[in-house]
Amino acid sequence: MKKYLIILAIILAVSSIAGYFYYKQTPEISYKTAKVERGTIISNVAATGNLSAVITVQVGTQVSGTIQKLYVDFNSRVKKGQPIAEIDPSLFNAAVEQSQGNHFSAEANLQKAKIALIDAERTFKRSKQMLADGIISQGDFDTAETTLHSAKAAVKGAEGVLAQTRGSLMQAQTNLRYSVIRSPVDGVVISRAIDVGQTVAASFSTPTLFTIAQDLTKMQIEVSVDEADISRIQLEQKASFTVDSYPEQTFRGKVIQIRSAPIITQNVVTYVVVVSVDNSDMKLKPGMTANVSVEVAKKDDVLKLPPAALRFKPKSKGDEPKEKSSGERTAASGQRPMGGAPGGVGKGGSAKSKERTLQVYLLTDGKPVATPVKTGIANNSSIELVESSLKEGNEVIIEQVGGDTKKKAGASASPMGPRF
Repeated sequence: MKKYLIILAIILAVSSIAGYFYYKQTPEISYKTAKVERGTIISNVAATGNLSAVITVQVGTQVSGTIQKLYVDFNSRVKKGQPIAEIDPSLFNAAVEQSQGNHFSAEANLQKAKIALIDAERTFKRSKQMLADGIISQGDFDTAETTLHSAKAAVKGAEGVLAQTRGSLMQAQTNLRYSVIRSPVDGVVISRAIDVGQTVAASFSTPTLFTIAQDLTKMQIEVSVDEADISRIQLEQKASFTVDSYPEQTFRGKVIQIRSAPIITQNVVTYVVVVSVDNSDMKLKPGMTANVSVEVAKKDDVLKLPPAALRFKPKSKGDEPKEKSSGERTAASGQRPMGGAPGGVGKGGSAKSKERTLQVYLLTDGKPVATPVKTGIANNSSIELVESSLKEGNEVIIEQVGGDTKKKAGASASPMGPRF
């Protein structure tokens, strides 16, 4: 029995020593790599906006009354001058009849004034001859002359009243025409704000009854672009976008306007960029939210690096994770430093003097070797390689696997949990 215990103790001792040396050794380090490729890089500016018709006309009414008839509804196609609604014309017809009666009366009064003028002119001529013959006195002649002038003034007054009644008649007739609301353009009714029997009042402002989109085959997107990206936007640049209704389809457009008026919302400054869209298939509708990507730069047949290659930094045994400074955290996250320009250029310094040297690592004889690079435009998947000794097909390191990273992570954790 004692012999078996001694053998068991020897086995346990050997196993412990072997296990100690097994776990003591550093795990083998390996690297994941990616090839330097040649191809096309497209740099984009992403933003969101809403689709709208290029020309939208709000149709109202210039007279008040009760809606008697509706000739169109939502999505109705209309032509210019086509009746789309009608206000009860009873009051307007009555006003026309009244104005027309006043106009006829004024015409009759003018005729009476003209006849009185003719009579006054004959009397004046006769009195003038009789005064020369000494038949009447000067006073009778003066009376005839005064009557003539009064008759002329009466004709002028009757003409003025006739003009007033003519204007009233024209106004009443115009109001009667306005009781029939007509489309001012060719288009499609996209909004209707009234129903039959509803009373509309145009006393102080013209109410909007219909909204007509002139041509839905041509639409536009008003995109809000951040001030940091607006300098990269130019007229005629290509744009692509998607909408939630057709998530698998990409639509095309181009930049047609860059508005200079800033829009400030919670201290965030944006500018409106208008993108024109062809909607010949009529899939797009006004108000849809569009996720727009404007193509601001494109280069063909260039060397491309994966972004992970620039973020990679090799770790060897004994490296301890250190807390990054605020500047390193900013650079790692790709954000702009406070108070400076992109790339860390602040006031009083040149971009060249503030440039950071970028480098990637090649796998040579199983070890990472740093290689300086100069980059150009970039997107989410690739970065342009402007100047470097790298060639197409070279493999750059993007990730390190193994080493003492896992061991240290396990050793740093206490089996009893965190210490307080």
